[in-house]
Amino acid sequence: MTEHSPLLSAERTRPAVLASALLRGVLAAGLGLGSVLVLVMVLWISSPASDSGPGEALHTAAGLWLLAHGAELIRTGTLTGTPAPIGVVPLLLGVLPVWLVHRAVRDVLEPDEGRGAPSPRGAFGLVTGGYLLVGAVVALYARGASLSAEPLSLLFPSAFVVAGAAAAGVWTASGRPLGPPPFWAPVRLHEAMARSRFARRAEVVGRSAAAGVTVLLGGGALVVAAALVWHANPVQESFLRLSGDWAGRWAVLFLALLLVPNAAVWGAAYGLGSGFALGTASTVTPGAFAGRPALPDFPLLAAMPAEGAGSPLNWAASAVPVAAALTVAWFTARRAAPAQGAREGAWSRRETAFTAALGAVGCGIGTALLAAAAGGPLGTRALAEFGPVWWLTGAAALAWTAALGVPAALLLRAWRLRGRIAPEQPTAGATAGPDSTDGTKKDEAKEPEAAVVAPGPGEPGEGATPTGRRWWPWRSRRKAEPDGPNAETDPVPGPAPVPGHGPAPAHTPVPVSVFGRGDPADEDIELYDFLPAGPWRASAVDERADRSAEAGPVRPPDVTS
Repeated sequence: MTEHSPLLSAERTRPAVLASALLRGVLAAGLGLGSVLVLVMVLWISSPASDSGPGEALHTAAGLWLLAHGAELIRTGTLTGTPAPIGVVPLLLGVLPVWLVHRAVRDVLEPDEGRGAPSPRGAFGLVTGGYLLVGAVVALYARGASLSAEPLSLLFPSAFVVAGAAAAGVWTASGRPLGPPPFWAPVRLHEAMARSRFARRAEVVGRSAAAGVTVLLGGGALVVAAALVWHANPVQESFLRLSGDWAGRWAVLFLALLLVPNAAVWGAAYGLGSGFALGTASTVTPGAFAGRPALPDFPLLAAMPAEGAGSPLNWAASAVPVAAALTVAWFTARRAAPAQGAREGAWSRRETAFTAALGAVGCGIGTALLAAAAGGPLGTRALAEFGPVWWLTGAAALAWTAALGVPAALLLRAWRLRGRIAPEQPTAGATAGPDSTDGTKKDEAKEPEAAVVAPGPGEPGEGATPTGRRWWPWRSRRKAEPDGPNAETDPVPGPAPVPGHGPAPAHTPVPVSVFGRGDPADEDIELYDFLPAGPWRASAVDERADRSAEAGPVRPPDVTS
């Protein structure tokens, strides 16, 4: 349907292009749902003592697929009979749907050769609409099952997650621009971003913020790994106690792997000092493990620190935000003071500090979003709060990276600029002119210099003051040649006597060529030089031609001598 035909016009093929974009959104949703379904069916088939049929396995797969988008599930099969919410999203399970939506939009906007593509807004709307259409069907199918989705959570954050992934695909297909705001933004916003330096430094801010969040996640994963090794015996006992057969143990192991990114976010929150909640009556921070925790039996939760005040080993987790702050500072300083270049090409201290502060803000926002996704309720009453508090975690990340990152960026900038070449200063011999009324000093080395002109018949000879002052921009760069005299200060022997005009003076200044040399041979060479275009060219050539006509023919130098 999407293949072009030479008999079809572009207007007639446009519906096929739009239909292809819609089908790509449906296909992306089907691939994600099929992957979760295959996984659940494999675990159901391998279970030796399954007390449910294939219909229940299909409903479970539908619920897990909705949970991967951020939807909150309602579990009805509880011991007390009261429905319990499940809001903790396995982040690794949510990577697949987000990547599929992103890839679908990018493929629509980057079609194969010979196929058309819709507009960016059209691709965004069609792919998102096709994906959400499948999501609505799956939500209706899972309604009334043991794992059903709460209707409001299907709008936020599930639909928001899909739209964000599609928008990221449009941005990637457009070349990742960091230019002006969208066309529908107010005119004042366009003008403000055009004048501000943030628009030009947006790439530095984004990279430093992303690097800071990555270091926080990596450090949190190291904290969790160290805790698992330190509490190896309780973790092993919990793993063996949850299931007695290998099929159940594989299911527990797979669920633990899906929750590893969540554990990394929890470890980052622990290192930041904000900690996380293990129920409504317990909080875990490096300072203390206070309250009565509501801990389900799970291997990752068995690696919690001991209750009571924290030890110096617990406070060692504070190295994670310190490393994140230094990372933000390094990514800022490497652009503020490049490895090569003069000092004047570097950013100012104010601009460096402002960019580092913006990177800290981006790091805080990213950490807050991850903390909101990594936590959630696991039940009612005591388990209504489980995981890090998103706003507290984001504020802690902002405080750490701003308090340490901004001074570190300034210090790194100063360290990278050591020994650089400073901007050129005025010449030491510059003095203030005697007739200057404002008292300011003038650089005599930068004064326009008079071009020495050869006297013609009837004009004053040696010692005469030139009437016109001409300045050539490149003369200051060629003051003296190593193989010849200084064309501006030293007298140069004049040319050979010309018949009919008398002998030439002993020390007659000769015309200075455009290259700053006083060689008489340059009179013939400079006629073939390419002069810069400008309003002075015609007058200079005409003046040279008039003087040559008045002086008569010039004998070329004797090259044999």
